Amino acid sequence: MATRRDFLRGSSAAFLGAALVSKAGAASLPEAPLMESAATQQPYLPPNGRPYNPVATLNGWTAPWRMKNGWKEFHLIAEPVKREISPGMIANLWGYNGQSPGPTLECVEGDKVRIFVTNKLPEHTTIHWHGVLLPNGMDGVGGLNQPQIQPGKTFVYEFEMKKSGTFMYHPHADEMLQMAMGMMGFIVVHPKNPRFMPVDRDFVFLLNAYDVDPGSYTPKVSTMLDFNLWTWNSRAFPGIDPLVCRLDDRVRIRIGNLTMTNHPIHLHGVDFEVTGTDGGWVPKSARWPEVSIDIAVGQMRAIEFIANAPGDWAFHCHKAHHTMNAMGHNVPTMIGVDQRGIAKKINKLVPEYMVMGEKGMADMGEMEMPLPENTLPMMTGTGPYGAIEMGGMFTTVKVRKGLARDDYKDPGWYKAPPGTVASEYKA
Repeated sequence: MATRRDFLRGSSAAFLGAALVSKAGAASLPEAPLMESAATQQPYLPPNGRPYNPVATLNGWTAPWRMKNGWKEFHLIAEPVKREISPGMIANLWGYNGQSPGPTLECVEGDKVRIFVTNKLPEHTTIHWHGVLLPNGMDGVGGLNQPQIQPGKTFVYEFEMKKSGTFMYHPHADEMLQMAMGMMGFIVVHPKNPRFMPVDRDFVFLLNAYDVDPGSYTPKVSTMLDFNLWTWNSRAFPGIDPLVCRLDDRVRIRIGNLTMTNHPIHLHGVDFEVTGTDGGWVPKSARWPEVSIDIAVGQMRAIEFIANAPGDWAFHCHKAHHTMNAMGHNVPTMIGVDQRGIAKKINKLVPEYMVMGEKGMADMGEMEMPLPENTLPMMTGTGPYGAIEMGGMFTTVKVRKGLARDDYKDPGWYKAPPGTVASEYKA
């Protein structure tokens, strides 16, 4: 993690928004750490303040803070970033502190939070604190609750966290474009009582989507529904890290949806309960067992389960086209079409031409076809038994015996006990 100790030295960005200076005064700004790695970082142990069990942000990180006169201070930089969607593809996005999504902000119920926001974008922005109960002037809707944060300016937001839960942050200025470019992040507010609904592992990630033409680097920002990259925390399979759990851990996964459609998120191998929404925690009397949960636009859901089944369990959106990359929406169906004659003629002109789709699309998971620069294959990934044939919103929950409490490293593929793997029947 790099820092920006000298970022504001001699820069015009060191001015606070005039309407918001009075409470924060002319205090020096906290550092704005920069994260460039796309790997899941270790949970950030709180160095001060009230204790809590930190979250692990999938393919992300938690922003550090400083304590000043009873306030927990963060510093976000809104800026253009480069994000590796998956190995082999980089996207030009907008985000915070070097990444999209921005860093997770963690605090505790009752904390007084001060968040400095510096704008390094080419246009104005704001931040709306989605689901947080706060004063009207801190709600972040540009033109309604505050002036826009112009390029080169820094504004400050101040509020007290009145309730625990899981919330999101995103712009409310040129909102469609800025969110289509990747501007979003999570806020996790832990309960004041650390014994309230404790878990052993606590994961968090956002659902987001992009429309990036094959061979290009920058999303199309006017797309309404026909996205071709469905991502978790701006990562697509096989670039999404596994969620690593110890056997018999109690696990919480917090999922926020800032795409333009709903997502039925399905977990193999266990039953879970929905224990949290944007509005707060779900009482035990209102929970029921599930294996899939539909998360609508703008919603957050927290699910919990006991990781009591060893193995590598699929975890994905159940809309099949959301588990594919770089999709072509106008490709005709070729199943049952005999292409031998035309293929022979085409091969005379294009020797590398391959027939595809007449028996289905499964072979695309194994073919290494030439692709435009900076383009992911539609279906990809290899497991211990061959091609996984997935992409987009797909990863695994890896449950293992004998892990240390703070061990989140990928343990590799599960070695199933003899006689427990489906195999060919031979009479």
